[in-house]
Amino acid sequence: MKFDALLFDCDGVLVDSEHITTAVLRDMLAEAGWVMTAQECLDTFLGKAVLDQSALIAERTGQAVTPEWLDGFRRRRDVRLAAEVRAIPGVATALQTLHAQYGSRMACASGADRGKIELQLGQTGLSTFFSSERIYSGYEQAQNKPAPDVYLAAARGLGVQAPRCAVIEDSPTGVRAGAAAGALVLGYAPLGQDEALLAAGATRVFRHMDELPALLLG
Repeated sequence: MKFDALLFDCDGVLVDSEHITTAVLRDMLAEAGWVMTAQECLDTFLGKAVLDQSALIAERTGQAVTPEWLDGFRRRRDVRLAAEVRAIPGVATALQTLHAQYGSRMACASGADRGKIELQLGQTGLSTFFSSERIYSGYEQAQNKPAPDVYLAAARGLGVQAPRCAVIEDSPTGVRAGAAAGALVLGYAPLGQDEALLAAGATRVFRHMDELPALLLG
């Protein structure tokens, strides 16, 4: 096989969740005085942990990001995700093909909190491919993406070296994390964001999940 293990981001790679999460975040920030369009919110927060953007939020709203505010955000977010989150088109079939070859050498390494990751994988049926011990959260590392910590932890947990892994990412922040870990990074660019992902360090980009098995197994 071309790689010793496969490491997948979650939001935007496995599940179509970014628009749901940012809609909740945009509503809460508007309530605090920071009004944005949906695209502006997505551009500002895509691939980034809300907690890591605390200083920016405080600057724009004049309000501190307290644990209580974060808990409220996560509660509202999780209600919406439980009702609306869907798997990325074609990803279940791609994972089934890859799992037949890689088995337990596939992990989900996300910048999101563990509760969100497990909720989304459970709601979409993708938890079949990622048991709880093969889920890694950036919130549980010393530094979240774009630092490489979560990918290094995932590689270590699978008993492989990060440079022998393939990382699948959809945001420049995540691509930089995978590249910093020394892994080969494939950028998922369904909306044509090729240049941004390549500039961040992706080796190549692809548009549809049905292309992924050939890229990883060929």
